[in-house]
Amino acid sequence: MSDLLEPGRHRAVGLGDDGLWLALLEVERAWLAALVSSGHATDAHLKALTAAIAEGVPLPAPETIESAGSPVVELVRILRAAVGEDAGRHVHRGLTSQDVLDSALMLLAKDALGRADTYLTLTAAALAELARTHRESLMAGRTLTQYAVPITFGLKAAQWLVGVLDARDAIRDCRPDLPAQAGGAAGTRSLLGTLTDAPDAVVDAFAAELGLRSVLPWHTRRTPITRVADVLGEACAAVGVIAGNVLFLGRPEVGEVREGRSAGKGTSSTMPHKANPVLSVLVRSAALQVPPLVGHLHTCSALAVDERPDGAWHAEWPAFTRVLTLTVTALSQTADLVGGLEVDAAAMSRRAQTAAAELLAERGTGTDPADYLGSATAFVDQVLARWDRG
Repeated sequence: MSDLLEPGRHRAVGLGDDGLWLALLEVERAWLAALVSSGHATDAHLKALTAAIAEGVPLPAPETIESAGSPVVELVRILRAAVGEDAGRHVHRGLTSQDVLDSALMLLAKDALGRADTYLTLTAAALAELARTHRESLMAGRTLTQYAVPITFGLKAAQWLVGVLDARDAIRDCRPDLPAQAGGAAGTRSLLGTLTDAPDAVVDAFAAELGLRSVLPWHTRRTPITRVADVLGEACAAVGVIAGNVLFLGRPEVGEVREGRSAGKGTSSTMPHKANPVLSVLVRSAALQVPPLVGHLHTCSALAVDERPDGAWHAEWPAFTRVLTLTVTALSQTADLVGGLEVDAAAMSRRAQTAAAELLAERGTGTDPADYLGSATAFVDQVLARWDRG
């Protein structure tokens, strides 16, 4: 995807082709390190590979990747040529292409989930401050696009905060479980079994080098991919709700909130006086794009047949990396959006009074919106207590 058509993609630097290539190199290094630790390669072999990687391994030409069907075959050829015949015999020994690529994708996922946690925490802190500040700030509640009973803006911010904290919890549950992949040609570790009586120990060492879990091969059991996509999809949904609300509440005819302003932000090519809510627009865009990608990954998972998939695995790659980059970008943008959000509590109060007059006059009761808040402030306090507990 072109950076020209994905504004903000620089926020996810390292999760695209450049980051994937580095992750592939790290997987090959970690595997050789595991072979060394188990006595099936030497320190000299590992030093040769480490030096070759440090010198820089350029991305292969697209046509060579197409010829093999994945980038790993060309990666192995390049590395073996770089380290010489002796060390080259041990590079990639006992692995298959899917092992390397799947493990590399898990490294990218680990990075993306870590960044997502950071951005969600920043967003949560800003939302907690909004909820605390506006705990009793009256605003019109709206259901099915129409005025309903009054609420407070603190409650709205607190509900956004719950969504963000739930998404962060899901990410924190997922991140420690990311697995390495090491099954060999058909998921049996057959070649590795000819090298050692303890193949699981080699895989354990390999996973530890990468900071991933050692598990059974998962070539056609794609839960690790779909689980990451699911939690990132949840995060995108949470911030999509925030962006959608800000877009509505920021309309000139509503005017209850506004994105923070800065020089050059939100400018129009034809109407210089405008200040478009660009962060909200971009976050909403990501929230619309990610769910179909998550669904696509579940479809690929269901079609992962035999011992190695014939196309379903390949169809995961662009969708999975798009989920990573779109989500990290959107969460970073949301942290900026919420951190700079301007709230017009007076405008909210005026509209709450108008809405209350229309709705409550029919009941023959008073029209003070504060009399109809129910448990709104108590709910805010509950959410803030959760945030304060950490």
